[in-house]
Amino acid sequence: MDRRTERRRLALAMWAVLVSQVLLYPGVSDLVRALGGAGDVRAGMWFLVAEFAAFVAFAGVWGAASDAVGRRRPLVVAGALGGACGYLVLAAAPTLGLPFAAVLVVRVLGGAMTIGAFSLSMTALADLSSENGKNMGAAGIAIGLGAALGSVVGGRLADADPLYPLYGAAFVLVAAAAVVATVPDRTPDGVRVRLDAALGRLRRRPALGVPYAFGFIDRMTAGFFALVGVYYFRDAFGLDAFGAGLALFAFFFPFALLQYPFGSLSDRVGRFVPVVVGSVGYGVTIVAVGAAPTLPLAVATMALVGVFGALVSPATMALVTDVAGAEERGAALGGFNVFGSLGFLAGFLVGGFATSSAGYFAAFLAVGLAEIAIATVAGRAVWRLSADGFGESIAESASD
Repeated sequence: MDRRTERRRLALAMWAVLVSQVLLYPGVSDLVRALGGAGDVRAGMWFLVAEFAAFVAFAGVWGAASDAVGRRRPLVVAGALGGACGYLVLAAAPTLGLPFAAVLVVRVLGGAMTIGAFSLSMTALADLSSENGKNMGAAGIAIGLGAALGSVVGGRLADADPLYPLYGAAFVLVAAAAVVATVPDRTPDGVRVRLDAALGRLRRRPALGVPYAFGFIDRMTAGFFALVGVYYFRDAFGLDAFGAGLALFAFFFPFALLQYPFGSLSDRVGRFVPVVVGSVGYGVTIVAVGAAPTLPLAVATMALVGVFGALVSPATMALVTDVAGAEERGAALGGFNVFGSLGFLAGFLVGGFATSSAGYFAAFLAVGLAEIAIATVAGRAVWRLSADGFGESIAESASD
């Protein structure tokens, strides 16, 4: 099996994980109500927070564990199958008479498994070659396409029955496990370190804090749109779940379509322009969505948000793999996903509380300005790391 085929299959596994997540978002208010919770923003917030709390707790554990045993594939398969079981238990919750508190516990357990499939599929992509921009571009397009399809199909399924997205999520995770089972492990030779040693490497590389900070803010905006964006389009413009899913699709489609070319671009020009300039444009367009007076204008602006997001995302992930050595990619990208999951949590919490207390526009303004602020504060550090990492990447490619 050649590297291109492996890249496609690993990206397909990441795509499946994102589909499974986003299927639930357009109809989250209806789903939460069907599972015994209230249908307001606060209840939806806690439903989403439960899963991402597990992502935070277990992303680094999965990455360090894979570095410790020197294998990615069996852990990805186990994580995908465990996540599928979690969704099936949720679908059975009304029949079993589970209270909403128990539903949240199931969300935590399912999230603990699903993050293993997602994070280690990304790590396996990073193991394929030194072309980090292409590898992370493949990851990014998988994320974007998975989110795009999940937003549309999830909305349609939710309008038919609030529980149908759960069955769909379980199905695609089982499919992901089957695909990854065919991919050989290419974990770098000699990676047989203890968990504490793998995590210790991260503490010895403080430069990783720069892409981690951008990953935190970027994922915060994604969490914001997953929760507040859905409620905003349904409340402000009177859309049903399918309509809200289409509004999310306006963001996710260009986000997916442009990931690979923008990731390749960052291999040629360095990470600074995609990360820093892209973040400023991303923040400005987020604010513009909340200020849009009509539905067509809001949807068009969502598409611009997707373009800038596609510029930032693969370059930020590639910056992680530029800084980290081959023997610590699992722990490094696991740490990136920890901060990313913290960002999702922040997006849910900031968006939920800001919307409840100050309204939708104030929430859009807070999140958009946070994206601009990180670009302003950390721009010089990105310039330095981009110059260093870009030179090392060229040297590594020349020696291959």
